[in-house]
Amino acid sequence: MQARGNREQEARDYLEKHRIMELLNYLTSTLLFFRPEKPREYLISVLEQLRIAKMTGLAFPFFMDHSNIVSMFEMMDTSNKGTISFVQYREALKTLGLLTADEVLKDDGHAVTLDKFRREVAPRAVKRGINIL
Repeated sequence: MQARGNREQEARDYLEKHRIMELLNYLTSTLLFFRPEKPREYLISVLEQLRIAKMTGLAFPFFMDHSNIVSMFEMMDTSNKGTISFVQYREALKTLGLLTADEVLKDDGHAVTLDKFRREVAPRAVKRGINIL
């Protein structure tokens, strides 16, 4: 049983070290957001752009505008209350790659409004190299 637990920990460490989960979350999020006609070709293109950016040392041009942030919020606010739960907010940040694995968010007990979501997502996106237009 010890060996299995050790292998699982090694796998988690490997994924974390190489930021694989962040990459997969980003690819999944962008795929669902843009919904290209040819998803496999789109994913290959994104991966190729990432490879070129890494080889040349240039930042990969991730772009997002304020309407994208609103759309993300609206997708989570399925009841149209104008708020989402803290859990939804935290999961959205994880999915978008805007929350590090060791970062702990403080739940203030209040629902997250669109304004708060915008105020918090935009600087996190910029910090991660996502340009807000």
